[in-house]
Amino acid sequence: MPLGRTVGIPANGGVSNLAISPGAIRRLRQALDTGGYDVIHLHEPHAPLLGWDTLLSCEAAPLVGTFHCYSANNLTNGIGVAAGARLRLNRLVERIAVSDAAAWTGQRYYGGRYRVIPNGVDLGDPEAVSQAREDRPAGTMRIGFVGQAVERKGLPILLRAFDALREQLPVELVVIGPEEEEVRRVALDDRLRGVRVLGRVDDETKHRELAACDVLCAPSLGGESFGMVLTEAFAQGVPVVASDIVGYRDVVTAGRDGVLVPPGDALALAHALRDLALRPARRRTMSEAAARSAHKYAWPRIAQRVTAVYEDALTAPEPATRMARFAVRRGLLPADGRPAVPARRLPRPDAPTEPPTRDERSRSRRRLARRGLVAAGAVATVGAGALALQRIGLESIGRSLVQSSPLWVLLALAVMSLSMAFRAISWHAILRAAIPEATMTRLDTFRATAIGVMMSATLPARLGEPSRALIMARRIGRPRERLPVVLGTLVSQTLINVLALIILGTVMISSIRLFQGHDGALVTLAIAPAALLLVLLFGPVLLRVRWGKGERSGRLHRFQAKLRGWAHALRHGLRVFRSPRLGSVAVSSQLMAWALQWISCFLLLRAFGIDEGLGAAAAVLFAVNVTAVLPLTPSNLGVFQAACVTVLGAGYGVGYADALGYGIVLQVVEVGTALILGVPAMLGEGVTWRDVKARALHATPVELPPLPRGAAVGVEAES
Repeated sequence: MPLGRTVGIPANGGVSNLAISPGAIRRLRQALDTGGYDVIHLHEPHAPLLGWDTLLSCEAAPLVGTFHCYSANNLTNGIGVAAGARLRLNRLVERIAVSDAAAWTGQRYYGGRYRVIPNGVDLGDPEAVSQAREDRPAGTMRIGFVGQAVERKGLPILLRAFDALREQLPVELVVIGPEEEEVRRVALDDRLRGVRVLGRVDDETKHRELAACDVLCAPSLGGESFGMVLTEAFAQGVPVVASDIVGYRDVVTAGRDGVLVPPGDALALAHALRDLALRPARRRTMSEAAARSAHKYAWPRIAQRVTAVYEDALTAPEPATRMARFAVRRGLLPADGRPAVPARRLPRPDAPTEPPTRDERSRSRRRLARRGLVAAGAVATVGAGALALQRIGLESIGRSLVQSSPLWVLLALAVMSLSMAFRAISWHAILRAAIPEATMTRLDTFRATAIGVMMSATLPARLGEPSRALIMARRIGRPRERLPVVLGTLVSQTLINVLALIILGTVMISSIRLFQGHDGALVTLAIAPAALLLVLLFGPVLLRVRWGKGERSGRLHRFQAKLRGWAHALRHGLRVFRSPRLGSVAVSSQLMAWALQWISCFLLLRAFGIDEGLGAAAAVLFAVNVTAVLPLTPSNLGVFQAACVTVLGAGYGVGYADALGYGIVLQVVEVGTALILGVPAMLGEGVTWRDVKARALHATPVELPPLPRGAAVGVEAES
């Protein structure tokens, strides 16, 4: 009985389709009241709004609920508890969880008793499965993926692993669920070589395509309670390579019907897939084991267990008194007639069961140290900001902002936007020198530059640089081999930026009395770009030196070889300095971009009536760029304003209220420039902010070691 259209709502790392219209609720109530049902079975009964309303209003029959979700999110579950979910769920006579992980979520946050009954699956037709295997291309391993194109499902991880795998072996990837454009947006190479995207298909097509695969890959990052796609693959006799996470771990028997790899590890995933490609005998053994495992989830067996739950629901005792019936209807007492089981704290199912290794402890300490530094920096920034606001006063800051000239602010915004065009022209010249055979336009580099600036303005950790490099590498083609070269071109721009900072620093030092007579500061500023240039020029030579012998030395040599490759790629970015024409364009355009930003900072000083001249503008631009090297927050919010207040207040005697107001407006101008230019650039490239973020987080190409001697798909490799 259709209840109406649904709305896709992001939840638990995916998208849930929910009917939330009043008309859907009205039709559901009417159907339940007039249907004469013996049992009413709700799936995710605490999800809005249909299950939630049924728990509140339906008294036509005993209610049974199935819980599918695994979530350890205290915030979202806490909101459900605060809204009264525990009382409403007491209306359920029986509760089913599809896995131990889903039962944990219910017990941890909502209380109650749960029977673990997994999802059922239709077993494949043995003759159809056999025919599908015979139709597979000889000498090619076919990998399947079924799921949404959301970050939680790990499709970008699989695409990176597959990108490395297809460089060595004849493999094919079949993607079921996402549309081709969705896959193209998260892939490193948008040509999708070796990838066949089917989009949304019916169950018959899905099962047929699964049966034709050699292995199913499920690289989810977490949030899975069961893994229905795994049992569907088992039903077709297809083994799986899946992430070692809660939900999947309960379905896959590692080494028998599948392989488990660390979540988010594209290199480990590529190794596991390559190992199966090179060991056909192991694939056949795992395929037979997968077909046997599917019988545990066959619908006849699962239906029998669910029917038993219905029978128990029908025989549940009725409340004996009017007061008890009232309490059950209001959820004050459990509808099953048994004592209430309250929610309780339980160990998380994904908690490690074995003590961590030395390497894991070391990584954990480094991760905690990084988080601690970021947290400490953020707390210090917030504390300093609060102290500054208290000392300066909100009224003074507000008065300074109100009295600033909007005309000068708009003019500064226009000049700042123009500077981005010159940055793009500079980068275009550097790219032409580094990759002369590639076809690119200034519009391409402008779009990539604008997208990078927007990502830097909206994300911490300077993800704007890899973002624009990825956009450009995809635009010019062959991104796997050209991405390191494109990243090398960013180094060339960085060297020009350092030169610009030296100029700004010179102006700043000469204009602030505090620095007069301290010429050593200029020497320090000049050493940095020279040292970086020497490392890039002579690093590959030093990396040719072989150090030590033995197994550990072998790993060091492989690491050296990888560093040599990247250093050579980075040196390609310096080719622009060998070309007088392109080099002069790159340097002059980049310095012009800095000059325009300098003018923009000066125009904002005029907007606030600060008459300290170009020296103060140079000092501000120098300070905010130096402090942005290690950003603690998106756009370095807080630190940015502190730099402005420190420079203008301590260096030029500007009032703190005007200095802080200036810092706020300058950052608004920078972020406004990023959005004004970045949003149209994204629309022109056909990508979204989320797509670019996912690519930037998974930008590094996977590098597999050479194949074993005589290895090929379908041929056992020599050890």
